[in-house]
Amino acid sequence: MGRVMIKSNSLSSLRKLIPATMALLFLAGCGPPLPPSKPLSELNPQEMRGYHVYETQCSRCHYANSEHSLHGPGLQGLYKLKYLPSGAPANDNRVQDVILNGHGLMPAFGGKIDQEQMDELLAYLHTL
Repeated sequence: MGRVMIKSNSLSSLRKLIPATMALLFLAGCGPPLPPSKPLSELNPQEMRGYHVYETQCSRCHYANSEHSLHGPGLQGLYKLKYLPSGAPANDNRVQDVILNGHGLMPAFGGKIDQEQMDELLAYLHTL
């Protein structure tokens, strides 16, 4: 009789745990959607030059208009979130540091783009 009671209590506990776990998973992965990126047709000249820097230097590893990963994290809403995927603050100084010096699997681009291109790229990234 004791075994039946243990199974019954375990089953009852499990039935209570499943909805709570589902709710946590839902809340963790289903936050409010990010606002859409600025359309290419609405980019100012600096942002458009930044888009071209992105296309030549970043697009092979990062999606611009998606949060999903390609080889590196998606860039959609990069500055609309409080933190970067690494946990660092989402600000120009930190993004520029990661681009120039690399981080984790991301290679350094310090010798591949100059400061003007960096400023243009950051301007474009703000539109995502």
